[in-house]
Amino acid sequence: MSAGKPARAGSTVMHVRCPDRLPQEIYRQVLELLAKLSPVVQALPPCAALVELKGALRYHGRDARHLGEMLRVRTLSRLGVDVRVGVGPTITVAATASAQIDPPGGILAIPPDEVSAWLGPLPVDALHGIGPSQAAILRDYGIHSVGLLAAVPAATVQRLLGGRAGRLAADRAGGIDPRPVVPRSLPESVTVRRAFPRHALDGAEVRAALLELVVRLGVGLRRRGQAARALTLVLRFAGGSRWEKTRRLVEPSAHDDDLRAMAYQLMDAAGLQRGRLDAIALKGEDLVDADQVAQQISLDDAREARLVAEAAVDRVRDKYGPAIIGPATTFRRAS
Repeated sequence: MSAGKPARAGSTVMHVRCPDRLPQEIYRQVLELLAKLSPVVQALPPCAALVELKGALRYHGRDARHLGEMLRVRTLSRLGVDVRVGVGPTITVAATASAQIDPPGGILAIPPDEVSAWLGPLPVDALHGIGPSQAAILRDYGIHSVGLLAAVPAATVQRLLGGRAGRLAADRAGGIDPRPVVPRSLPESVTVRRAFPRHALDGAEVRAALLELVVRLGVGLRRRGQAARALTLVLRFAGGSRWEKTRRLVEPSAHDDDLRAMAYQLMDAAGLQRGRLDAIALKGEDLVDADQVAQQISLDDAREARLVAEAAVDRVRDKYGPAIIGPATTFRRAS
């Protein structure tokens, strides 16, 4: 079922949600169909995408709602997949709209002059970019709807949610979101490897090597502006055999803390006893843009301090090179 009204000229952003757990190959084919509507497509793996329609509206001679219907017909007929399509003047409005559509599919287009009236009655946690922890804080202070959030002074929201997170929440509640759709294809995984000069058993040497890989992977992800939804650990043994296992993170992350905890869980799951290792590899999988990861408020002061220190170390590395700090520096929880 479709909902909403056709978008007017100013409604140029389309946010597309595919079914959860969509196979990656099918997701790639959805992106290919989107590229036939508009050349400006930004993949948001594992199952969403953004499309800038400004030029596409002129090229196809159709309004945004009609392009959304075309997309649904094509994904259903060619791939057997229905999609939820939100259209609006900004990324936030379009993504919020697509989330309001009941599965399996539909279209909801919000004209620019109706944004405030449409957003206002929505629950505060329905606004794209507001995480559960942020919504809980806002509700504790009586801010239950997006309209109420938009009416609160931005400085107050910043005190409640923190500087940057509060400023973004206040702006987006008012329909303000200047981010452009940036063409980006489905990102590949990132892999870091370490070979041992001689066969190694699980112990201090292997754990130190794993920690080094965690830091290298985290630095690489943060420099790319991406976060991993899953980690894969690959162990290569003497004789050529290998062991591989993937686990998903609770939330997408590029922080050493989160990557290290999951990497150690994977190593423990391998159950090594006397297995002799030739090499290990760590892969960040199912990558997403860091901007798409909700910034949750943490009550763990020690973790917050480590994240601040991590950012400072990254700046030092960028300025002076990795040799100043070393590749295997990370921050552990104090005992």
